[in-house]
This record gives sequence, C-alpha cells and structure tokens, in this order.
Amino acid sequence: MKKIFAAVLLALLMLTAACGDDSADGRLKVMLGSNVVSLDSAQATDSSSFEVIADCIDGLMQLDADGKAIPAIAERFDVSADGKTYTFHLRDAKWSNGDDVTADDFVFAWRRHAQEGEEYSYMLGSTVACIKNADAVIKGGDPSTLGVSAPDPKTLVVELDVPVSFFPALMAFPTFYPINQKFYNGLDAGTYGTSPETYLANGAFVLKSYMPGAANIQLEKNPSYWDADRVKLDGFSYQVVSSSDNALTAFKNKSLNVVEIRGNQVVSVQNDAELSKNLKIIPAGSLNYLSFNQDPKNHHAGALTNTNLRLAISNAIDRESLVDNFIMNGSKATFTAIPLQFAPHAQTGAYFAADQQRYFDVIGLGVIRAQEYLAAAKSELGRDQFDLNLIYANDSGDTIVKVAQAIKSHVEENLPGVTLTLQPMPKAEYLTHVTSNSFDVALTSWTPDYDDPMTFLNLWTTDGCKISEHWSNAAYDKIVADCTTGALAADYDARWTALYDAEKILLENAVIAPLYTNMNAVLISDNVSGIEFHAAGVDRVYKSAVVK
Repeated sequence: MKKIFAAVLLALLMLTAACGDDSADGRLKVMLGSNVVSLDSAQATDSSSFEVIADCIDGLMQLDADGKAIPAIAERFDVSADGKTYTFHLRDAKWSNGDDVTADDFVFAWRRHAQEGEEYSYMLGSTVACIKNADAVIKGGDPSTLGVSAPDPKTLVVELDVPVSFFPALMAFPTFYPINQKFYNGLDAGTYGTSPETYLANGAFVLKSYMPGAANIQLEKNPSYWDADRVKLDGFSYQVVSSSDNALTAFKNKSLNVVEIRGNQVVSVQNDAELSKNLKIIPAGSLNYLSFNQDPKNHHAGALTNTNLRLAISNAIDRESLVDNFIMNGSKATFTAIPLQFAPHAQTGAYFAADQQRYFDVIGLGVIRAQEYLAAAKSELGRDQFDLNLIYANDSGDTIVKVAQAIKSHVEENLPGVTLTLQPMPKAEYLTHVTSNSFDVALTSWTPDYDDPMTFLNLWTTDGCKISEHWSNAAYDKIVADCTTGALAADYDARWTALYDAEKILLENAVIAPLYTNMNAVLISDNVSGIEFHAAGVDRVYKSAVVK
C-alpha cells in the first residue's frame, strides 16, 4: 500500500509540476482525455487531434458560439444559382512564417488529402461534400481533376456534383484546412506536424512545445493571426489525463482549469456545494454503440450474420443502467442510430432523434423479447452456444472499461448460452482490429463531423467507414445515395423523411446496437470564461477564452 500511495503521489506531483498553478501566470490549462495522434489534417481521426489542429489553423469558415458557420479565412463567398459552385473570396491573412495564405494553399491540401486516401478523405467525396471528381481521385485518379481551383491568390472556386446544404459548415472542419505547399515540400518526408518547427499556423495559436505522443502540449498566441484582437489568451497548455480521479484532483489543486470527469467523481462534485458551481453538463454529440461483424468468415463461423442473434444482444442490454450506474456524467440512454440533441430540423428546430420510441418495435424491448430473439437464433443456426469476443479501446478513460464489463454482465445474465469475452487494447490496436476484420463485437464511439444525420448514416453504406460491420443492403445504399447525390438531395423535407427510412432499415437489421449519447461533465475554474463547446466538428474552441 505504501508503494501504491507513493506512486500515486509522485504522479500527482508530476502533473502539478507539468501544469503549474493557474494563478501563477494566468494561462489556461486544459485536460485532454487522450493523446494527440496526428497534427496532419490528412491523417488525424480523433477529437484531440482535431482540436489542437483547429487551435493553430483556420479554414475557410469557422463556427460561432451557436455552431453556425461564419467567415474565417474566407471573408465572403458566392453560390451559383444551381447551388453547385462556391466561390470563396479570401481575406488578407498570414502564415506564422510571414507567407500570405492563398487559395493555392487550399488546392494543395485538398488534392493531397484526396490523393493520399486517408480515413477522412471520404469527406471530400460523394457521401459528404460531393466535390467534383473526388471519388475518382480518392481511388487513384489524377488529383488535378478535383473540383477545386485558384484563379488568383485570393479566389478559391469549388465545384460540387450536387448541392450540399451544409457545405459552408463543412469548411470549418480540419479536413478542409489549408497547408502551405512551399513549407510542406521543404520538410523531410513524414515529418510534417511532428514538432513546432515542422508545423505552420495561420490560426489563433502556434505550437510552442509538442512531440508525437507527448502528455503536455504548449501553445502561444499567434501575433500574425488575422483576428488577433479577438484572442485574449497569451497562450495555454494541454495535459493528457486519462483517469477521472486524477482529473478531479488536478482541478482541486488548481493545476488544471478545465477537466472532464465521469462516474463517481460527477456524483462527488454534485454533492459538493462549492465544486458543483463549476460543473457544466455539455452535449458531446457522439454516439456509443456496438458494432457487429457480419462477415461469415469471422471468428465464430459467422454467427453474427444472424439478425435474431444481433437483436437478442441489443435488447439484453439495460441502457438506462449503463448511464445511471456506470457512466454517471449526464449521458443519455439512446435507442436510435442518431444521438440525442443533434441535427435540428432547419424549419422546426426539432432534433432528428427527439422521438426515442420511434423504433421500439425492435430495440429497447427488454429481457423477455431478447430471449425470444435468442431462441429464434438458436433454431435458425442449429446451435445453443455462442462464444463471442468484445473488443474496446481501454486507453480512452476508465469509464469505457466499466461499460464493457456491464455489457458483458447484461448479455451473459440475460442470454443463456451467449458468452462475451472482453478484449481490452490500446486505441491504435483496436483500430487495426476493426479495420482488418479481426473482431466479433466492438464497442464503438463516433463523433459527428458536421451537423447532419448523414455524418452517421453514411457509415453503414456498402462503401462506408473503415470500421466495417460487413453489412450491405441495396435499399439502404439507395436511400443514402438519393439523399446525397440523387433526387432527394435538394428537397429538404423529403430528404429528412427518407433518412428516417434508412435508419429504420439499419435498426430493424440490428447492424449496430446504439447504447448512449455522450455528455461531457466539465469542471471550469471560476476565473475562466469564453470557451465555446460544439456537439459537431471541433469540440472546443478557445479563440474567445479569457482567464482573469
């Protein structure tokens, strides 16, 4: 016990030393829940990476405090009558080395993203931004054919295959950020974004201290930022803290100004008259769900190709118990493929998933129906035993471990003959498993990239996300295609209705088992204000943040 106590004390002392007291220099000190994977906008896939990229780089547009798209590097834009050509007029802006930010910086970055075909390159293509020829370039075509051009340094023209109603908001996402081509080409291969010396900013902050995998990241105000008068912070720092216990301790001892807590720590804070004043429950926009690998060649003779087995597992899980007894940070049990408090209707303002009973004929029915589904699966498959593995990333906080254990308990208690073997692993290894067909069931989380149901629904098309359930449905694919590049793309109400039809197919087939919509329980110091939180895109923005 003495050794354990000494180790914990040492860790806390190191954390305090790394961050310092918030009253010492007036700098903002923020917790990151996981390490930054990459600062290259063509390779980043996680929210921590996207946040730091957005600290340092501005795109054509940015989101205001209410999540609406407003100008950033683009001072204004024009849209053609048919909605398929955007002409962005760039303001006078500088890179941190003194170079002008030009339209060619966007052309270079977008062509590179499409050509390299990394995970987020799909956002340029026909399921999201619908940029002309993007799909062909991603599949190996000539990048010069991509529908983006720079007739002069201050004008960027983007051609789309079809109108995209949320296109301006997409321009605030890091995938669409610029890169200074001359600077990039002057670096050794593979070094871009691996240090302050190999990263160039045009945004509110510049990197002061960073290396891949670092637990501490330092940023300084960018004096050449086009909107520098808005930025009140001289700089700030990130500290990676994966334990909710350590996060709460760091907040109490003032070594961190902004932390996220979970589970028992939330209850503890809510019962503390003083600390509770600093607690904010903020919609995170992300959905946690189970992915079922339906490939008949997977580990256990393709048992998960059986719809009734998948429905049995989904209905055996007590979602309310998960959020009330294990997560305890305000997260909400969810019975739809779209998370709560996300994607409001343009006319009515109603969130897409407001009706949580819409699919109650197949999900959320409880143990009796789960066992009926299991009996049908046993009969159809001629088996009584199902030994499945459940993989999850165990370096994304301690709550996910508790959730995985609870799911195992619910399934094994409620479904006789079904065994879930837990397989925790680091996130990088987890991603390898889910993209290489090496799993049965995966505990998955998806954070929306833009404020539209399609940011979720296009994941499950035949050519969708690399985290593949190995499911294909022609009717589903057609609806998604009609809502992106087809007849329904420009008819808002008809498109909205069709998206519900797609969601119904998804849940009736139990392609996934939605579990809960994430909320973030955030502690913010009394002397901090102005941080903007978004449920879609970049989670947190510090351009207007103030430390008094």
